[in-house]
Amino acid sequence: MRFAGKVALVTGGGTGIGRATAEAFAAEGATVVVAGLDEEPLRQTVKAIEAAGGEASSIVLDVTDEAAVAEMVATTAQRHGGLDVAFNNAGVMVGGRVADLDAGTWARALSVATGTWLSMKHEIGYMREHGGGAIVNISSIIGPHKSIPGTGGYAAAKAAITALTKTAALEHIRDGIRINAVSPGPIATPLSLIRGETEAEQAERMKTTLPIGRIGAVDEVARAVLWLASPDSSFTVGADLVLDGGATA
Repeated sequence: MRFAGKVALVTGGGTGIGRATAEAFAAEGATVVVAGLDEEPLRQTVKAIEAAGGEASSIVLDVTDEAAVAEMVATTAQRHGGLDVAFNNAGVMVGGRVADLDAGTWARALSVATGTWLSMKHEIGYMREHGGGAIVNISSIIGPHKSIPGTGGYAAAKAAITALTKTAALEHIRDGIRINAVSPGPIATPLSLIRGETEAEQAERMKTTLPIGRIGAVDEVARAVLWLASPDSSFTVGADLVLDGGATA
């Protein structure tokens, strides 16, 4: 129960890694707020947490809208009495070769970094006035650690998130705010499937693609996020924790 009495905010909390992490925070005692674009997946996350005996609520917003992000942070604190932990997980996967991207696609890809920056901006603003906290951002091995053709926009956004994380970590550790990132490799979510590929075909592909011989689980990422957000990692500042089964080793 490392998060008993704490309030945790998870953006992109309706599915995949976000949902698994929200449920993990709740299982360790946190009151959880899940935020994202689509109401129904968020409602399902809240329902699952409450069914397990936890406390949760949801906020529907676009994290690239600064007024909405500011309201998200304020609403979280008003509803539950504070904000102690944030996991900035919201994002989209935008593909395309660099020379073939149009301006709209490029802007959509970089909106992932914009949403993380805005979320951090307002979370930090609250935390430094209320005793500090912990922030974890989701990055990726694509961009900061590995290049894959057809992912230029996504890679640029994720590299930006890692750079923002490290810079903000140095700027705000003396405010009592620890900021770190996780960079997953292939994780068992729909985004990791090649177009037309089944989960069974993916599992077979991973036997030879990754040194560990399998795809990662959302719970494995969630456990890493909770470690970075907890006092167990109290000396960890500005880290980008790679979780990739050896893909970039």
